[in-house]
Amino acid sequence: MSLFYLPAIRDGIHYFNDEESKHIARVLRMKMGDTLSITDGLGTFYQAKITNPDPRKCTIEVFEKREVRKKEHTIHIAIAPPKNSDRIEWFVEKAVEIGIDEVSFFYSQNSERKNINLERIEKIAVSALKQSQQAWLPKLNSLRTFKEVTSAMAEQRFIAYVDSANTAQLKSRALPKKGYLILIGPEGDFSKEELTMAIECGFEKVSLGANRLRTETAGLVACQTLQFVNT
Repeated sequence: MSLFYLPAIRDGIHYFNDEESKHIARVLRMKMGDTLSITDGLGTFYQAKITNPDPRKCTIEVFEKREVRKKEHTIHIAIAPPKNSDRIEWFVEKAVEIGIDEVSFFYSQNSERKNINLERIEKIAVSALKQSQQAWLPKLNSLRTFKEVTSAMAEQRFIAYVDSANTAQLKSRALPKKGYLILIGPEGDFSKEELTMAIECGFEKVSLGANRLRTETAGLVACQTLQFVNT
């Protein structure tokens, strides 16, 4: 069954906007009395019946809800968007499917992209949420400076840095059931000054493996590694 996203349902709003209403009534051809599965993106699933399948304002009646507890660990990835915007959108889509909790975007000395379309990224995140049938929508933060992301707090903070002399693997350094923040640099990697700043702020330098990874791939590997640590 398809999962629908309706954040305002938590506030007693029991109808869909024009876009979703058209999808329900005209694309899916759902009728009065049909059942919908809905998430508010804040940890609750709802079961509802369609009371009026109007393609302009489809109304529903909730008859059941189920709360989903948050995981014992949280994954926050701060990533420098690559030059090609499609790649950061791909990262967000896949990271949401895997189960990321928060994404921050930042620009650094070697960044080639210093702007993002956050509205489009949010839509991609919602689509991935519905596709993967999850109750929690990750928090997406607007573009920040490197200094701002290094001030963010977490129980364990890491910086993924391409360094042949660095043998500390993320999978070995991350402890289960913790809150994690990991920094993923741009195509040109972090500068030496940024690496020093991060370490002075309490970040631990880690490797994601022997191969050199693209920015978006590194972000996804980090996300999946931290999920594995907690399975």
